[in-house]
Amino acid sequence: MELKVLAVGDVVGQPGLDRIDRSLGGLRRKTGADFVIVNGENASAVGIVPWQAERIFDAGADVITLGNHSFAKRDIVPYLDENSRILRPANYAPQVPGRGWGVYQTKAGPVAVIDLIGRCGMDYGPDNPFLMIDKILKEVQAKICLVELHAEATSEKLAMGYMLDGRISALWGTHTHVPTADTMILPKGTGYVTDLGMTGPKNSVLGIKPHLSIQKFRGDLTSRYQWAEGPTKLEAVLFTIDAATGRCLAVERVDVTDEDPPRR
Repeated sequence: MELKVLAVGDVVGQPGLDRIDRSLGGLRRKTGADFVIVNGENASAVGIVPWQAERIFDAGADVITLGNHSFAKRDIVPYLDENSRILRPANYAPQVPGRGWGVYQTKAGPVAVIDLIGRCGMDYGPDNPFLMIDKILKEVQAKICLVELHAEATSEKLAMGYMLDGRISALWGTHTHVPTADTMILPKGTGYVTDLGMTGPKNSVLGIKPHLSIQKFRGDLTSRYQWAEGPTKLEAVLFTIDAATGRCLAVERVDVTDEDPPRR
């Protein structure tokens, strides 16, 4: 038996939520995905609140993952403890709300999902993800194990992929909001991609109006970030996994993008 896992890149703001509403169900049917994981930590541009998480679940997600903005909206704190289908990074301090991994039932049996956050180029407050994953995997009994690494550096994601090759079914990166063209199966059978990309405004800088980012890099006086308008996209990767062995059989990009508006 095969299990098809759809991993969807960071949902950004209202445009990203609207895109999820319009496209996730259809993409799930088109790809035959059995299990869907969506990164939702930017649903409020920075952070996520409970009604936004519920909207992502209603659109067809089975699990929501978070990252460095997990607690940006404090309204989410009780929800993280109450709902086992939303994960914050497992290598955050143990006293913070929520959980970093879980086991979920699918047609192929139990599937473990682990959320990690990187440290290179980011906040070094979290525990070392390379050491944390070794501890977690000692507890995981599920044949199929999926890992998301929310990280800035491509080297950190690649290093994690090779360290876990043959020990997990698939690993993907999030956080940079830029899709990478390195979908592959590593030598020992683990599916891999450095970054899924994002779900939200197509003509943007990481989902934000371009001129706002330009102002920041120029050193101008800046204003509050606002998500961009216009066409949107959903960027995702489909992993096909052998349920008997837990090994990945195929990895492919399955992006959905609006056409650009007519040029004058």
